[in-house]
Amino acid sequence: MPNFSGNWKMKHSENFEELLKALGVNVMLRKIAVAAASKPAVEIKQDGETFYIKTSTTVRTTEINFKIGEEFEEQTVDGRPCKSLAKWESENKMVCEQRLLKGEGPKTGWSREMTNDGELILVGWPLQAKG
Repeated sequence: MPNFSGNWKMKHSENFEELLKALGVNVMLRKIAVAAASKPAVEIKQDGETFYIKTSTTVRTTEINFKIGEEFEEQTVDGRPCKSLAKWESENKMVCEQRLLKGEGPKTGWSREMTNDGELILVGWPLQAKG
């Protein structure tokens, strides 16, 4: 199991505005969010399968605590409260699916993967309906 602990800086971001658009975020808020999220500071502390992740931007700071395989509460990228469940997809990658606590909307989630080069890849997405 890799150690995700550390302070991480973003090298680049792809399709974040498109993600927000798919979630129904209006154009003005999308522009603000994209600018704010361009250089987040991310702190991760890991103790076995227990994680603390703090993400700070110029607009907001979020903190989550969770254990792999146990449901926890957090917010979607657009700020809606949800229940989340993180699981290991592979030796170096965790995947988390989110379920809204109230209302309707696309199912969302995120993954974090540690590369062999020591880089951390974060992906957020609306989950596609199976069918």
